[in-house]
Amino acid sequence: MKVLMFGWEYPPHVFGGLATANFGISQGLHAQGDVDITLCLPHPFGDEDRSACKIVAMNSVPIAWRDVNHDYVQQRVGNIMNPDDYFRYRDHIYADFNYMHVNDLGCMEFAGGYPSNLHDEINNYSIIAGVVARSEEFDIIHAHDWLTFPAGIHAKRVSGKPLCIHVHATDFDRSRGKVNPTVYAIEKDGMDNADCIMCVSELTRQTVIHQYHQDPRKCFAMHNAVYPLKQEWQDIPRPNHKGKEKVVTFLGRLTMQKGPEYFVEAANMVLHRTRNVRFCMAGSGDMMDQMIYLAAERGIADRFHFPGFMRGKQVYECLKDSDVYVMPSVSEPFGISPLEAMQCGTPTIISKQSGCGEILSNCIKVDYWDIHALADAIYSICHNESLFDYLSEEGKKEVDQITWEKVGARIKDLYLKTLGWK
Repeated sequence: MKVLMFGWEYPPHVFGGLATANFGISQGLHAQGDVDITLCLPHPFGDEDRSACKIVAMNSVPIAWRDVNHDYVQQRVGNIMNPDDYFRYRDHIYADFNYMHVNDLGCMEFAGGYPSNLHDEINNYSIIAGVVARSEEFDIIHAHDWLTFPAGIHAKRVSGKPLCIHVHATDFDRSRGKVNPTVYAIEKDGMDNADCIMCVSELTRQTVIHQYHQDPRKCFAMHNAVYPLKQEWQDIPRPNHKGKEKVVTFLGRLTMQKGPEYFVEAANMVLHRTRNVRFCMAGSGDMMDQMIYLAAERGIADRFHFPGFMRGKQVYECLKDSDVYVMPSVSEPFGISPLEAMQCGTPTIISKQSGCGEILSNCIKVDYWDIHALADAIYSICHNESLFDYLSEEGKKEVDQITWEKVGARIKDLYLKTLGWK
């Protein structure tokens, strides 16, 4: 089975959870043994892991004819794409796009990530998808999140092949209900045109059905997973904080969706009961300054650390150095970070408004707004060694059974049903 997949980010260039999920899904599908993936990315850097998929650099796919030779193409884009693919795509340019802003190869540039002209880049990406869909052989299309839905729709119209979309989050999650009408329209158009909608949780599935008015029969919960820790991350030592200051960590974007203010307020309540705890808010976002001011306002700034955005090994060093991991999200479609924390043996507290809670048992769940319950849970884990040991050991055992290979098998099964092959 051949899959044409549209993604927006991919490790090691991680801007959020989308990259991690896209990588895991690709690896899980590849593990099935008979699924070939062509993954389109707007701006790959050449250092991505290509073991599970062929990567198409959309910024190296021509949409306007340019008379260039093989050596020049090799020199310009050889680090991210085979020059032979450039010429193959050039033969499938389907319209006169000379009015578009293109470079000397007839390709459009992408900033990568989430620039200020994001909507322009989404539109440009969808135009290039038409060239790719005319050039590649595939059985089914898989588009990740709203950024790639227009590209998926275009590829479907060009090829007549079925479209599966993957909803990793909706604008209802990102905006606390203050939905951007432009984003909502793109999301709904993708859902309306999809033959199959995969949602990262039942929570998200219900949002898709009721807020976007989709047929429940084509909507499926497809929970995320976590990959086994690399050996170098397994080897990171776990400090023994017994009898010493405990460390409680929040790790994620500092935005209203993630509920960082509830973490600070709960920390304030804990620190009224004991001063033997430090709090780490790792991440960046539009609420970072606000959280620094809030900690100062509550008189607890001396117990708070703001190390900024973390990636790769830094994340696991932080998690292993923590006695408690907290994810107090207001609306979390899934949330992979609690799985990563539990994988490190770190007792975890999540909000009941988190999709990952649907598949996790060995963690503590509280309503995001209930700072009293959150403070009690943090205090209990920090001061009850038996509770700490139980959540640490049982949480790790549980998460070790949640694998991307199992997710890949379920996605493949949905592909087969969507294609009518099963």
